[in-house]
Amino acid sequence: QVQLEESGGGLVQAGGSLRLSCAASGQTFSTYRVGWFRQAPEKEREFVASIVWSSGSTSYADSVKGRFTISRDNAKNTVNLQMNSLKPEDTAVYYCASKRTVLSNYEYWGQGTQVTVSS
Repeated sequence: QVQLEESGGGLVQAGGSLRLSCAASGQTFSTYRVGWFRQAPEKEREFVASIVWSSGSTSYADSVKGRFTISRDNAKNTVNLQMNSLKPEDTAVYYCASKRTVLSNYEYWGQGTQVTVSS
């Protein structure tokens, strides 16, 4: 079992920045990849970014490329999402999730943290 807890959400004006953190505990040694997802009101959850725990290889949704940066701190078992140049359409609940293998689904999810970007 892996437990994930997000922090760092809040209210920010368009053009501003926020840094989200995802703290992992439990059987973190079995983690292959950690991802960030978001869900806006009345919309489906969508992928934002992910990082391979061991190598640091990253991937991003096109909508956030060049604005968001995902990173990990292996010593602290945390994954961070630096969000710059925020837009109102980035408003959503942000979730971190993890999976154990390349082919598995994301199995463990945090409770989410609200990000609101005002125009």
